[in-house]
Amino acid sequence: MVKEELYITVPSVFRCPISLDVMKSPVSLCTGVTYDRSSIQKWLESGHDTCPATMQVLPSKDFIPNLTLHRLINLWIQSSTLRPGSNSPRLLPATPPAISEVQAKLLMEKVEREGCVDSLSKVAEFVSCCEENRKFVARFDGFVEVIAGVLKRKCVEIKALETAVRILDLILSENGVTEGLNKLILKSNQESKFLSAIVLILQHGSLNSKIKSVRVLDSLALDSESKRRISDSQDLISILLQLLKTNNNESLNDAVTSILTTISITRYVRSRLIENGIVEIPSNSLTEKSLKLLATLSTCSEGRSAISSEPKCAAAIVEKLLKLSKTGTEDAVTVLWSTCCLNKEEKVKEAVVKGNGVTKILVIMQREGEGNVKMMCRDLVKALRAVCKDWCLGSYETKTTHIRPC
Repeated sequence: MVKEELYITVPSVFRCPISLDVMKSPVSLCTGVTYDRSSIQKWLESGHDTCPATMQVLPSKDFIPNLTLHRLINLWIQSSTLRPGSNSPRLLPATPPAISEVQAKLLMEKVEREGCVDSLSKVAEFVSCCEENRKFVARFDGFVEVIAGVLKRKCVEIKALETAVRILDLILSENGVTEGLNKLILKSNQESKFLSAIVLILQHGSLNSKIKSVRVLDSLALDSESKRRISDSQDLISILLQLLKTNNNESLNDAVTSILTTISITRYVRSRLIENGIVEIPSNSLTEKSLKLLATLSTCSEGRSAISSEPKCAAAIVEKLLKLSKTGTEDAVTVLWSTCCLNKEEKVKEAVVKGNGVTKILVIMQREGEGNVKMMCRDLVKALRAVCKDWCLGSYETKTTHIRPC
């Protein structure tokens, strides 16, 4: 029997957007969003360079303590209900976090037997409550398999599919979940049913469901075999390209661009994307995700030719060149190097020079240590020198005399 306890409502502003738990040490990013210090540190240390809530690229990863919110949380704690028999307040979520194993098994059986929206919604509400609940579901034997099984059934209503994807998206970060789902779905010869469900969500689901379904799919592409199985779905590739062409939501576009980059491991996939005008799409709204895709496409001759043929692409890259993260800068330099040095496209070189690209490339050379980026920058300076007939660097050289073109 589950022990009865008194629960209090936690104000939403006191919860960390990442962990959903009450913040112990609230800190704010330059985007203005506040997170718990431990949660945002884990996010940034894992290689992310974006704000989790807004997905904006962070010009700075520094954060400052939100002292006002910290004081408010402490005042709220002091005025909150005390746990019976305790001398200090206990932070409790608005919804009871604990369910018994018997309750969990009954819920699993109901989802497995009926796959109904009501049962799935209860699971979704439970896992969205706090990290402990997500850990409970991830560790509970057979629970993840039952949720994934909903996506492999026939004739399941779209709402049930969306809710199943929402649950998987919430627990993917838990230990072993991604690997388990990869074996369960993409390496069990049942991927066609799962991918059909994803296509159905992308066609008829809500915006949030589309984002979550693409994110789940991307996380499951752990190795070359998984990526190949995903890319073999002609319907999926078509709907992803269609979304990229017709959708204006940045979060969805970033998610779609990311999965397309992930599965572009074969020349066939890259060629198909290029034939469908993929280069024209990201150059219209260049983000770090689309730069990663362009860098991937530039590894083949068709990709380099397509990028060179897109008049706005080189100019857009040069415009953003000094505003990118370290990874974004590497991708941008890779694209410019591929088109200017491998393909030796004169019109691309002219676009780079016209956008003050030579000076920007020299700045990158100055701040980069020895490595591929610096080598590519050197090659670019050599390639662009002929276009800069008067070298157009007088003002720059007077300020930074230790930089010299190779």
